[in-house]
Amino acid sequence: MKRSLLALTCILSLVAGCSTEQVDTAETRIGPSKTYTMEQFMKTVSVGGSSFNHRETKLLVSSNETGVFNVYEMDLSTGERTAVTEGEDTTFGVAYMPNDDRILFSRDQGGNENNHLFLRDSEGTVRDLTEGDETKEGFAGFHQDLKSFFTQNNQRDPRFFDLFQWDVETLEKSMVYRNEDGFDPFDITPDGHWIVLTKTNTSNDSDILVVDLKGGGAPFLISEHKGQASFQPQTLSPDSRYLYYSTNVTGKFMALKRYDFTAGTHEDVFSTNWDVAFAYFSLTGKYQVIGTNEDGYTKVRITKDGKDVVLEGLPEGTVSRIAFSHSEKLMKLTVSGDTMPGNMFLFNLETGIFRQLTDNLNPEIDPDDLVASTVARFPARDGMIIPGPLFKPIGASAENKVPVMLWIHGGPGGQSRAGYHGEKQFLLNHGYALFAVNNRGSSGYGKSFYAADDRRHGREPLWDCVDAKEYLKTLDWVDPDRIGIMGGSYGGYMTLAALAFEPEEFACGVDIFGVANWVLTLENIPPYWENFRKALYDEIGHPVEDEEFLRATSPVFHGDKITRPLMILQGANDPRVLQRESDDMVASIRANGGTVEYLVFEDEGHGFRKSANRVKGYNAILEFMDTHLEGSGSH
Repeated sequence: MKRSLLALTCILSLVAGCSTEQVDTAETRIGPSKTYTMEQFMKTVSVGGSSFNHRETKLLVSSNETGVFNVYEMDLSTGERTAVTEGEDTTFGVAYMPNDDRILFSRDQGGNENNHLFLRDSEGTVRDLTEGDETKEGFAGFHQDLKSFFTQNNQRDPRFFDLFQWDVETLEKSMVYRNEDGFDPFDITPDGHWIVLTKTNTSNDSDILVVDLKGGGAPFLISEHKGQASFQPQTLSPDSRYLYYSTNVTGKFMALKRYDFTAGTHEDVFSTNWDVAFAYFSLTGKYQVIGTNEDGYTKVRITKDGKDVVLEGLPEGTVSRIAFSHSEKLMKLTVSGDTMPGNMFLFNLETGIFRQLTDNLNPEIDPDDLVASTVARFPARDGMIIPGPLFKPIGASAENKVPVMLWIHGGPGGQSRAGYHGEKQFLLNHGYALFAVNNRGSSGYGKSFYAADDRRHGREPLWDCVDAKEYLKTLDWVDPDRIGIMGGSYGGYMTLAALAFEPEEFACGVDIFGVANWVLTLENIPPYWENFRKALYDEIGHPVEDEEFLRATSPVFHGDKITRPLMILQGANDPRVLQRESDDMVASIRANGGTVEYLVFEDEGHGFRKSANRVKGYNAILEFMDTHLEGSGSH
């Protein structure tokens, strides 16, 4: 189901970043040994996947080695990849069928997010399993007996996702749960007795409900609580007895608990002074994985029959996409870090032998020229402590002060975390420092911090960014007159808000598909976000009832205040932030004589996935920054 190993897409981490020795060595160098192009950074391949074939000789992976993500089979003995799909639309591998070489994969059209599920048979014939052009369908995992699999789609009602069960052999499907109440189906116990549902109340409050499929009856609440608390189902025990879930009902951070379906009781499982981010089992439950988000680094605990499994010999970095073969003899994982793109490793759990399957960094790039982050903290004007990864370019010093761009994450409730990012390294290599500010409202720092931006967008979270600038000015290697701001999605909104509502603070801004008009955004919420509509209204504002407030905090209505140079990048097929918002923002600025550069990608949506577009976009961003911040690349 949703949390099955084959569908796992969480980002994890085993240890925190790169070593101090690496950072210190970089700081003592005059600069990187070489300046690299964006094309060179895009030659670093991204490879990911978690599904073993039934013979456990291959792994289904997705790779952008041609510039567009497509599906490949990886030979586990050699690491060689063979293409399964090709085309210009972003395509991701989902899973091998359990008993043969048929392959499930997912694809949308030009970034429109209407993903369809496809089946490729052993002869290479491809069948679209999703009915309706506007339907959005997602794989939801295999049944424990491997005789069926589940999907969710919104064909019947564009607002809600129904749950379907498909026979693996015949592909006959039946509706398991008809979603007429706006709940989100999560999982069904392996014995078919219980279905788990979730309900979003607000951004900070959610519930878990269960339905007795054998006894009948309506969904009943198992997460009764007072005040605001989040309840997130994580996994079901293979014996169908327990639901494991995370919640912050009893503390600041998310703790792991479990619910006994028969007894109707709850008990504690695991907690720490950070959020439990995920938990799941291998097929029979022999192995369990628990991950915690600790200051932007996820620590992973793997146990076998309740005893810790120690992984020795792995490089230092972030561990992601841990997956087990059906026999539980093999385990695959990915390791990455700020200076190391994700590489896949294969463990034989019976022999203890492991091998590296990929080496993805472009060999033209010297790893010593890449920059690792450190976590910086500063007090905001009201005393709240604001954290975030800070990247210092090689050679930056009191004698060689450098410009800085604030890098604001999406969300609003996202989090900037450690990990390889080619675009960041490109800007760092060209002499720009980056401060990935986790302003109030970011996830990972407790429920009070997460809720601190509600109904305050364009104000307190923005002030955190201004206060970040003041913090940067205290660092002797930062040029205080060359500090800009950039971000994507909500981070793009923060960029626009900074230039509109704090017009003298930042030297320039780069907005990547950011919200310019909250009224328009909230009026055009995609229909399949219906379950979250009220939560968005509660956090940001109602497009009718709060129109005056939303207009006051929407940069598009304040283009006359933007006097510092701005660049805007937009995907034409974006279903979340419509191109019209960026069009209107550009028109508003130009009507008042402001400086704005505008770049639209006709074949992208909310997030740029194609390498050629990423190259074009960041070459333009670098040129813009060189012009308005005078970085080293302009000399």
